[in-house]
Amino acid sequence: MENNLWTAIETNWVSLLVSVVIIGILYFLARKRVGFGYRVLLALGLGLGAGIAFNSFKLDATSVSTIGTIYVNLVKMLVIPLVVVLVISSITSISSLGHLRKIGIKTISWFLITTGIAALIGLLVALAIDPGAGIDQAASSGFKPREIPKFSQVILDLVPSNPINEMAAGKVVPVLVFAIFLGVAIVHVGSKKPDAVQPVKQFIDSLAQVLHQVIKYIIRLTPYGVYALIAAMATKYGIETLSPLVKVILATYVALIIHFIVTFGGLVAFVAKVNPFKFFKKAYPTIAVAFTTRSSYATLPVNLEVITKRLRVSPKIASFVAPLGATMNMNGCGGVWPAVVAIFVAKVYDVPLGISEYILIVLVSMISSVGVAGVPGPASISTTVVLTALGLPLEGLGLVLAIDAVVDMGRTAVNATGTTVTSLLVADSEGEFDRDSFNRDEEDQLDLNMA
Repeated sequence: MENNLWTAIETNWVSLLVSVVIIGILYFLARKRVGFGYRVLLALGLGLGAGIAFNSFKLDATSVSTIGTIYVNLVKMLVIPLVVVLVISSITSISSLGHLRKIGIKTISWFLITTGIAALIGLLVALAIDPGAGIDQAASSGFKPREIPKFSQVILDLVPSNPINEMAAGKVVPVLVFAIFLGVAIVHVGSKKPDAVQPVKQFIDSLAQVLHQVIKYIIRLTPYGVYALIAAMATKYGIETLSPLVKVILATYVALIIHFIVTFGGLVAFVAKVNPFKFFKKAYPTIAVAFTTRSSYATLPVNLEVITKRLRVSPKIASFVAPLGATMNMNGCGGVWPAVVAIFVAKVYDVPLGISEYILIVLVSMISSVGVAGVPGPASISTTVVLTALGLPLEGLGLVLAIDAVVDMGRTAVNATGTTVTSLLVADSEGEFDRDSFNRDEEDQLDLNMA
């Protein structure tokens, strides 16, 4: 027992020492003013390589995982204050409630449309790759089907009964609803008594500026957090865990990449009329943080900074769309993934599907992606809803438990990027997108600001 403990401590020190050297290299590059995006990309590569090496040599990476968790917690600590302050700020900056309603309808419509397209792409790719071929039907012993919440419970969970308690529990959707009520009330009272709400608006605006500065502090830690998170992930799972389900991983990532390039790139190019290469280059920090943290909520502070400072979308649009997208925009988790899993499970359990079932997959994916907003584990809940609607065995979901964390990185990156795209589309349609500044900005200058 003592020998095993000593071995674990020894191997943990080895992985930590290697990680300190790598973090030192990343810090040196930051001092040399190497671009932020390049350092994050390098951190991804170094983390993957180090993690695979740690796994191969059976090294303990607990300390490395702790570094990643610290970074995620620092980002998460900003989510609730940001949701409250920025939603109120965005609503109070929109003088007309009719204008606010129009922005809300456009935002949710784009969320639904892109999720539907994502589900269709996931369906077609899964049919082409056939990820269920040759897979054993034995479900994971640790699998427990997620219970689909009743519609009445979903509605109740959206309405805050105690806003302070909801904030303490980290429940974003009820806090978002509370912030919307406060913002609308400030606008309503301000239309009759401007002087009465002026101190509140000034306080909110000042607090928003302070929070943006805190975001900048934490963004500087992103390359180190990205390295630690990827290294810990690769150490935990290794290559052998993924090999039996490689076709499921392949189908999911092919669908995510197609949706990313074709859908997002097409909307950016043909609807917003923006160079998609420049857009993705500017949006890279959001993509990288979402990929490594696997949390749309944790990505929210970085995404807001990217949308406003890099994409030049006005804060009042970004502050409304981004928090809503973190809870409701599920292109990856609610679109691609349920479609791929449905085709996979149908093949494994030899359940024939026809055109009507394919249409049902797309429609149910769209509806469930919004219906599970704010529910923990939205990907598994959305997938459970789709499998139930098709009459497929829920045990099939247990077959993909081993790769959930691996595909979740791609799913979350697509979710967060979809929110970024929607912010651009809504801002462009409302005249809140500074196209000249977007085209004029030099990437290196912005990198230095965020480094």
